[in-house]
Amino acid sequence: MAREIRKVGVVGLGTMGAGIAQVCVQGGVEVVGCEVSAELGERAAERIGHFLTRAVEKGRMEQADRDAAMGRVRLTTELGDLAGCDLVIEAAFEDLDVKRELFAELDRLVGDDAILATNTSALSVTEIAAATERPERVVGMHFFNPAPLMALVEIVRTELTADEVFDAAYAFAERVGKTPIRCHDTPGFVVNRVLIPLLNDCVRVLDEARVTPEDLDKGMKHGAGWPMGPCELVDLVGIDIHIHASEALYAALREPRMAPPPRLVRMAQAGLLGRKTGSGFYTYDE
Repeated sequence: MAREIRKVGVVGLGTMGAGIAQVCVQGGVEVVGCEVSAELGERAAERIGHFLTRAVEKGRMEQADRDAAMGRVRLTTELGDLAGCDLVIEAAFEDLDVKRELFAELDRLVGDDAILATNTSALSVTEIAAATERPERVVGMHFFNPAPLMALVEIVRTELTADEVFDAAYAFAERVGKTPIRCHDTPGFVVNRVLIPLLNDCVRVLDEARVTPEDLDKGMKHGAGWPMGPCELVDLVGIDIHIHASEALYAALREPRMAPPPRLVRMAQAGLLGRKTGSGFYTYDE
């Protein structure tokens, strides 16, 4: 039987971290959210509260449940305040050095039985775990964006991850309403290993076939059964995020299809990052 996880720490409360924290509090788990400044933490809490309020307005949640969920959120700027957590999920910027430094510090601060998880989408869980004295307690928990809406969580084990840790992470993902899958540490894990080169191919087709983003999206939705077109999807993920993941996969595998297409690089350089900037392949009124 997998160990019970009662309190979760989330390091980094950007879009992904705040979404993961929301998933946890909605699942009845106490969360300690850590950000570099109180202002960023409060902004994340407001974002969580906003989405939970919308759930109440749409009849998907009772007001009392919304208030109880928000009562399970505690904010801090000190990593030491995560010492009592059973599980700490890191959702910091996708930079290997940043993550290794964080894990080395967390390894010293949290209890001996605590699980350390990284939400990385493309970096090596093994290399992150190597920064700790106890790599057997490190596991990947890759939530997908937006975390409250996307069901999938990839549970990623390294060669050193303990079976108990792996099973506990899997059981926790199920407990908070997600659909986890098990995999081993490999570049891109499962979904991104398949999806990133496929999306890159789609973007290259825009120029090669001289098709519009609208028609490409229609083609993949109505011809391949995709629920969302590739241009819509890259806009939602963030063009800069997609490029970063592509570069990480290309660096690891040296397969040309993994490299970000020049068109995406030019868009990022121009600040056209998709929904979050109001313009990417499409224009958004937000």
